[in-house]
Amino acid sequence: MPKSLLVISRQAPWSGPGAREALDIVLAAGAFDLPIGLVFMDDGVFQLIPEQNSAALQQKNITANLQALSMFGVDDLFVCGYSLAERGLSDTSFIVDDVQLLSPEETRTLIDRYDQVITL
Repeated sequence: MPKSLLVISRQAPWSGPGAREALDIVLAAGAFDLPIGLVFMDDGVFQLIPEQNSAALQQKNITANLQALSMFGVDDLFVCGYSLAERGLSDTSFIVDDVQLLSPEETRTLIDRYDQVITL
């Protein structure tokens, strides 16, 4: 049985390559039918906010990559509720559907369920 992989994305989409690299890893693993999950924590929660203007920062928009996750079999998407609250964000309007809101305790439990964890 293939090992499961959890990717924790902690960087805002405009703060450097970390957000895009996390998505690339998730999409590649999904293409190989690995059991995979993606958690948005810390500034990574900003990746889920709609209507971002990446052109103003001369960066590529990652929205299309996020919306392609389900086509690659990546359905286990999670967001840290504490990270949202710290940044004054709501959990009602994400650019991808079916993102599960987690408490800090649920996040720790989730991490323990996966064989491999990558944090970017």
